[in-house]
Amino acid sequence: MLNRSRLVTVVGPGGVGKTRLALVAAAEAVQNYPDGVWIVGLSGLGDPALLPSTVASVLGLAGQDARSALGAVLEYLREKRLLLILDTCEHLLDSCAELIQAVLGHAPAVAFLATSRQPLDTQGEQSFAIQPLPVRDRDAVELGQGDAVELFALRAAAAVPGFAVTSDNSADVIRLCRRLDGMPLAIELAAVQLRALALDQLIQRLDRRFSVLTGGHPGALERHQTLRTAIEWSYGLCSPAERRLWARLSVFAGTFTLPAAKEVCAEVEIEQPEVVSALLGLVDKSVVVQEGTRYRMLDTLREFGAERLAASGEEEACRARHIGRYRWIARYFGDHFADDDQIERYRKLRETHANVRAALEYALGDPAGSTAPAGSTATAGGAANGGGGAAARWRSGLDIVCSLYGYWQISGLLSEGGYWLTKALERFPDDCRERALALVNRGFLRSFQGELAGSVADLEAGIPLAVALGDDAIAARGYQHLNLALTFFGRHEEAAEAGVEARRRLLACRDRPGELMLMAQLGHLHQLSGQLLESVATCEEGLAMLGQDSSEQWIRSYLLQVEALALFQLPGREADCETAVRTALLGKQELGDIIGMAYGLGVLGWLSAKTGAPERTAWAIGAADPLWEQGGVRFSGTAIMEEFHRQAAQAAVKALGAERYAAAHAAGVSYMKDQLNDLAHGGSVKLSIP
Repeated sequence: MLNRSRLVTVVGPGGVGKTRLALVAAAEAVQNYPDGVWIVGLSGLGDPALLPSTVASVLGLAGQDARSALGAVLEYLREKRLLLILDTCEHLLDSCAELIQAVLGHAPAVAFLATSRQPLDTQGEQSFAIQPLPVRDRDAVELGQGDAVELFALRAAAAVPGFAVTSDNSADVIRLCRRLDGMPLAIELAAVQLRALALDQLIQRLDRRFSVLTGGHPGALERHQTLRTAIEWSYGLCSPAERRLWARLSVFAGTFTLPAAKEVCAEVEIEQPEVVSALLGLVDKSVVVQEGTRYRMLDTLREFGAERLAASGEEEACRARHIGRYRWIARYFGDHFADDDQIERYRKLRETHANVRAALEYALGDPAGSTAPAGSTATAGGAANGGGGAAARWRSGLDIVCSLYGYWQISGLLSEGGYWLTKALERFPDDCRERALALVNRGFLRSFQGELAGSVADLEAGIPLAVALGDDAIAARGYQHLNLALTFFGRHEEAAEAGVEARRRLLACRDRPGELMLMAQLGHLHQLSGQLLESVATCEEGLAMLGQDSSEQWIRSYLLQVEALALFQLPGREADCETAVRTALLGKQELGDIIGMAYGLGVLGWLSAKTGAPERTAWAIGAADPLWEQGGVRFSGTAIMEEFHRQAAQAAVKALGAERYAAAHAAGVSYMKDQLNDLAHGGSVKLSIP
C-alpha cells in the first residue's frame, strides 16, 4: 500500500499490534525515503492545537521565527522525500486529517503512515485493517506459522524458562488462544500468568470469567470486548496494591521513572515501598514495560487504568501530585539554570517532556469554563496538595511554563512555550501578578521567534503592571527581556536604557541567571552598535561572573559566541576569534542547540574566508544551512550579519570557483543532515570540521 498511496492508515482495536506492524512496514520501505522515516507518537498528546508543533519538534524545527508551527512544517517538507508515521491518531482524528491534507497538498514527495482505531476518513486514504492473529485448527506443535499459538509459546517461554508447546498441551494452548480471539496483547497478558498458575488453571479461570459475561454461551462475546475482558481478568489477578498502582500510573504520559512513580502514586510517604513492589509486580505481569531505567504503560492498559482511577475518586489528588512533581522540577531548573548540572537536568526534562506537557494540559485546563478572579487567595501550592481549586491549578501551570524559560529556548520549543503562556493569559484576564508574569515571559519567547512587535507589546504591558504591583523580580526580568527585543529590533538606544534598568533591578533581586543572560545580551547590543571593544569586555565580564570552573554551557557558549562576533570585526584578532567560536561550538553541540550551532558555524565560515581557507568557508556555510532551515530566519534577519555572510560566500566562490565551492558546500550539508535526527530529539552531536 505504501508503494501505491501517500496515506495509509493501519486500523484495528487496541492491543492488536498496529504500531508494531507500522514500524516493520516502515523499516522495509525505508530505502524509498532518502530523507528518512520520522515517528510522531501521539498517545500522550491531549490538546489537538499542539499537533503541528509536536510534528515540528520531531522534525527538529526549532520554532525560532514568526512562522506558525504548521507553516514551518509545510515549508520544511516542501522538497523532502520522507515518511511520517503518526502513531495513535484516534483521539485526534480531525486534527490529523487536516494536517495530513495540508502536507499532501504542499509536499508532493511526503507520505504518511498512520495508526488508529478507526480510519481518518480523509481524501486519498487507504486503510489496512489489521486482524488478530489466526489460531490453528489442529493440535500441531510445530512453530514458525506466525499465528497466535507461536506468540503464546514465545511469551510463555520468556515468562517461564523451559516452557514449550508439546503434544500434551497444544490443545489447551489452542483453546486459550481461541478464547482470546488471537488478540496479541491479550495473549501476552495471559502468557505471563504462567508464572503463578498452571496452564489448565489459567484456562479454567479465564473460562469462568468469559462465562459470566456471555451467560455461558461460548463465542457470544463480541470481538471488540475480548481484549477488555482479558484486561479486566488480568486486573483481577493483581494484588490490591498492584491494582491501585495500575490506576494511579495512568496519569503519566510517555515514560516515567521509579522515583516519579513513588512520588505521584503514593498518597503518603509510608506507601512508597509498596509502590516499588507493586511496580515490579506489574512489570512481571506485562502491564508495565521496563525500558532501561524508565517505565511505560501501553496505551490500552493506561486507558483502562484511567477509568479505574476516575471511578476511585482519587483522580484529582493523583493528578495534583503529578502537577506538583513537575512544578518542582521546573522551578529547580529555572532557579538553578546557570548551575553546573544544567545539561544533565535539561536532558532529563527532554526525556520526560510528555509528562511536563501532561501536567500543563491538566493544570491550565478549564473544566469549569471560568476564569480566576484577580483577587483570588488560592495559592499555587494548594494545587500541588490537591486543594485550592482551579485558580491554584492555573497558578501551578503558569509556574511550570515560566520556570522553563531556558528549557523552551535550548530545546527550540518556543511555539509550545508561547502556547501555554497564551493559555495562562486567558486564565488571568485581570491585572494581577500572574498576568504580569505571563506577559513578560511570552515577550521573551516572542523575541527569539522574531515576533518583535508582539514581544515589545507584551513587555511594555507586563513591566508597568509588575512595577505597580511591587513585584521587583518580574519587573527585573521584564527589563532584561525588553533589552533583548529592542536589540533585535534595531532600537539600540532604547535597548541600552532598558539594559541599565535591568541590571540595576537584577542585582537588587540577586537574580544570577538573569544577570548572566543580560551580559550576553549587552555584549550583542555593543557588537551590533559597532562598539566592539565594549562588546568583548562585556562578554569577558560575564565569563568571569560564571567562573572558570563552571560547567554551565548555554550562557557560557552564548557569551563566547557574541565575543567571537566582535573579535571577527576587530583587525588582528582572528586567532582569538577562532578560539572563542570553536569553544562556543563545543558547548552548543553538547546541548544540541540548533540555532547556536548555526551561528557558530556561520562565524567560523566568515573567519575562514578572512584567513584564506575558502573550502572550509563553503563547508561551514553548507553545514549551517540545514540548521537554519529547521531553526528559522538566518541570523535573525540582522542586516550586518547577513552582509558578513554574503561577503564570505562571495569570497569563497571567487577563490574556489563555482564547482569546487558547490562540492564543499554540499559536503557540509550532507554531513549535518546525518546529525539532524539526534539533534531533533535533544541529543548532542560531534562536529568534525575540516
